Amino acid sequence: MGKVSGIALAATLAAVAISLSSIGWFASKGISALTLAIALGMVVGNTLYPRLARFSAQGVTFSKQTLLRAGIILYGLRLTFQDIAHVGIAGVAIDAAVLSSTFVISWWLGTRIFGLDRRTAMLIGAGSSICGAAAVMATEPVVRGRTEQVTVAVSTVVVFGTLAIFLYPALYHFINRFHPAAMSSATYGIFAGSTIHEVAQVVAAGKSISEDAANTAVITKMVRVMMLAPFLAVLSTYLAHADARGAHGPGSAALGPTGADRSKRIVIPWFALGFIAVAAINSLALLPKSLVATGVTVDTALLAMAMAALGLTTHVSAIRTAGVRPLALAASLFAWLILGGGAINAVIGALLGR
Repeated sequence: MGKVSGIALAATLAAVAISLSSIGWFASKGISALTLAIALGMVVGNTLYPRLARFSAQGVTFSKQTLLRAGIILYGLRLTFQDIAHVGIAGVAIDAAVLSSTFVISWWLGTRIFGLDRRTAMLIGAGSSICGAAAVMATEPVVRGRTEQVTVAVSTVVVFGTLAIFLYPALYHFINRFHPAAMSSATYGIFAGSTIHEVAQVVAAGKSISEDAANTAVITKMVRVMMLAPFLAVLSTYLAHADARGAHGPGSAALGPTGADRSKRIVIPWFALGFIAVAAINSLALLPKSLVATGVTVDTALLAMAMAALGLTTHVSAIRTAGVRPLALAASLFAWLILGGGAINAVIGALLGR
């Protein structure tokens, strides 16, 4: 009974979030169902849920863990390998360079400069470098982050991703007004898609310029999303070997119960492999469009339920305790995405003749 009631609670919050996300104002601001779901979950989690927890905790945990993994797998229905051809080798190289540099910078700055624990630094880095909240949630099982660490990371994505919706179009118009070499809509699209956090935020920032810019931005973003699975595999392998060596830098701690426990095996994120398998099947165009559309709808619901469950188990006091350091790290990464990401776009674009 506890599992059913908990799943029903997460489903109810997810349904409300999905309905709100379709309202014009939220859609125009790039505020996705996932963002709204965690916000609603936190409101209920810090008011009514403590009285309901003993009846529904099992289902909420199931939503936060199992349904999340199912949602990540179905996320593969949103893209195909053919998407890569639309942005070319330059777009793929830009995505890879932005992703890897942003994550490494987050890890280094977070632990060495801002004194954060390794889990928080990596979760914030994953959200900033790949695909926002979905990447944070997908990375959590690999780094074994705590609920408050995940929520802090997701919150930073919401803050700076929302800011990007307004800042990026302003930068485009500023550059085209004062720079002798005007930025084309395609160039802007690749820049936005390779550096903005969430898919919904990329759509909003792209459509502020033109439909062509939005299309290029979304394709570039989806190629970046596709890199989630190999990223998780590489990160999991590295962490297993690092813990086996006892290689813990400042501010880091073993990500599993003990270093010895982690050294016994490499944690293969099976859901990431499922994500690639679904994307591969979708690339073959064998599935009816109606089935793909239904799968995407189900996927949105599953991810929204997982985010709602995360919000339900997040206490505001835990976020307050985290302080300004995670926000400072996220702000630094946001500056890097704009300046460093812009430089990466310019250099690789020039070298590969974009």
